[in-house]
Amino acid sequence: MDKLLVYGGTFNPIHNGHLHLVSSFEKITGAQRVVLIPTRVPPHKAASGLVSGKHRLEMCRLAVQRHGWQVSDMEIRRKPPSYTADTLQQIAQENPGTKLYFLTGEDMFLTLFSWHNPMQILSLATICAAPRSLTGFDRMMCFADRVRRAGGHALVKNVRYLPVSSTQVRAAVQQGKDVHSLVPTAVASYIQQNSLYREPM
Repeated sequence: MDKLLVYGGTFNPIHNGHLHLVSSFEKITGAQRVVLIPTRVPPHKAASGLVSGKHRLEMCRLAVQRHGWQVSDMEIRRKPPSYTADTLQQIAQENPGTKLYFLTGEDMFLTLFSWHNPMQILSLATICAAPRSLTGFDRMMCFADRVRRAGGHALVKNVRYLPVSSTQVRAAVQQGKDVHSLVPTAVASYIQQNSLYREPM
């Protein structure tokens, strides 16, 4: 069966930690295809210093060039807010017979049942996640059991965590520091050329 790994997020900006996580789950799931989907307006959390969808989309495209992954603008084009349930429904309709995996971070995974229409999400995709903290794995495994009791599928793996965050990248840019160790070179160049993240957060 064809397998598609979907990774949604704000990607403000995309960084090496995102790429490490999605690369790890590409191997774990055996997905033949990977698609990154930047959100237009994240409904689950405040988005500090959010640059336009156009910029975030382009940075994602630059970041995945050498990986052969796709980047979709479906949520950027959709009127806000962006709901994962709607996105997965659209992907399922466009990819009949494909097994879907949806990758998310620790904090978002642990709040899954507060998302818009969580049961629809569970019916459409296996939820994949990895911890971003030393204590996160046990909590996530307990939550994965709750997902399974609700009839869903969860795949939690203790993938090595790269200590990089979008907040860290934005702060470094705002302070005039070099970010080439945090993001792909093409993304660092794009941030500089377009004067992104220079305003105080």
